[in-house]
Amino acid sequence: MAEDAQVAYGRALVEANCSRCHAVTRTDVSKHPEAPAFHTLWERYPIDALEEAFAEGIYVGHPDMPEFVADPDQIAAIIAYIESIQD
Repeated sequence: MAEDAQVAYGRALVEANCSRCHAVTRTDVSKHPEAPAFHTLWERYPIDALEEAFAEGIYVGHPDMPEFVADPDQIAAIIAYIESIQD
């Protein structure tokens, strides 16, 4: 998968699955007060640690966060997208 296509796929995944609560672009604000903005995730978590969390399923976060599990291609795309929008 070309890098631009991978980033676009990652953006589509986070927009579909995460944007209800999280800010998923560089400029939007999280709708849920306990949901960190994706462009600042690196301040809280090493980005490479997120890869493992996505693979195992993210169960923690804000109290009403749904479980999210991704396959390896989805994880790579999400990480590529997050890296592309870091502050």
